[in-house]
Amino acid sequence: MRNRLAKLRFRLPIFSYLKTQSHTLHLSSMRYLDGWLVLSSLTLLALGWIMVSSASVAVAEFLSNNAQHYAIRQGIFAVLGLLVTFLVSQAPLAFIKKYGHVFLLVAFILLTLVLLVGREVNGSTRWISLGFFNLQTSEVAKICLIIYMASYLSRQLQQVRETFSGFIKPLFLVLAYGGLLIFQPDYGSLVVVMAAVMGMVFLAGVRLQHFLLVLLVAVLGLAFIAIMEPYRVERLTSFTDPWSNQFNSGYQLTQALIAFGRGHWVGLGLGNSVQKLFYLPEAHTDFIFSILAEELGLIGGLITLALFVVFISRIFLIGRRCELIGHFFSAYLCYGLGVIFATQVMVNLGVNTGLLPTKGLTLPLISYGGSSLVASGMMLGLIFRADYERRKHACFGAK
Repeated sequence: MRNRLAKLRFRLPIFSYLKTQSHTLHLSSMRYLDGWLVLSSLTLLALGWIMVSSASVAVAEFLSNNAQHYAIRQGIFAVLGLLVTFLVSQAPLAFIKKYGHVFLLVAFILLTLVLLVGREVNGSTRWISLGFFNLQTSEVAKICLIIYMASYLSRQLQQVRETFSGFIKPLFLVLAYGGLLIFQPDYGSLVVVMAAVMGMVFLAGVRLQHFLLVLLVAVLGLAFIAIMEPYRVERLTSFTDPWSNQFNSGYQLTQALIAFGRGHWVGLGLGNSVQKLFYLPEAHTDFIFSILAEELGLIGGLITLALFVVFISRIFLIGRRCELIGHFFSAYLCYGLGVIFATQVMVNLGVNTGLLPTKGLTLPLISYGGSSLVASGMMLGLIFRADYERRKHACFGAK
């Protein structure tokens, strides 16, 4: 009798409507974004704006008579980066994968164009002036290259895993890409891109002997490029003992280390940095972590590191989950972008702390710069889209 009443109840229109609405409510309440990734990225972005506002006061007042000049611009860039994240996240990854070769062409056009009409700053031609800000073309080009690599790996996965030719073919394109970076020159971006590509093919399951052979050649090639120019050799030698030449080649590193020493456990307090007062060059860009450590201390630095650990680990987790359900393009895209973020963080912190030779790489979401924030927004948009499509697949199944 009870079973008959239950069947009759769900045959009535009102109960059918309530059941449908309950199902719809359940679907609408399902999260389509990774909460930890959203929280960590927004926290890092806010922290970056605060630190840029603090670190740039002296230089902004000196150059523009407005102590908040860089703070205002960083705020605008942050909003622009969020807008780019939203817009990119609306693009289906199937569409992006389909036109992977077009993105590769865009990368080469950008890197060639900057050599023809780019703006030279400190001996490097890396930027194209767009009026409001200077676009560093390598920031966008590396994303385009990663999109192509993810597309290639997802299409030729079996050949990449089983044959040497399938593995080596796309690397010739990377060599051509790297050659354009050397002409700028932009050795730091070359290291980041090489790390991302090698990380992608390794996680794709390439044979270990093939991977180790190419990795050895890549390391030797990067080492040769590093010693080709005298200024790079000088950076390498001064980094081992910066105090022996602290007013010349070791100046930036010694000033950064002084900032760390001043910070102690809890720092001098927000806004109380001494090194930002024209002692430490590039205090609001490449060496902003030194100012953060000086003002917020060891505790503030460790909290920042913890945020980056959460941020990067969630990206790789999203990639792994995409791979498990067969979304290989999404997976390798997340892996490549995750390696880019991780490499930039490690290199920047290594430079700031004296573990690596001085190299101009920004700290993602923290350092001042429109190109860096826009590029980070593009990468996060792609990652959020991959996570959204994975969660949608888990809910509705493959279509």
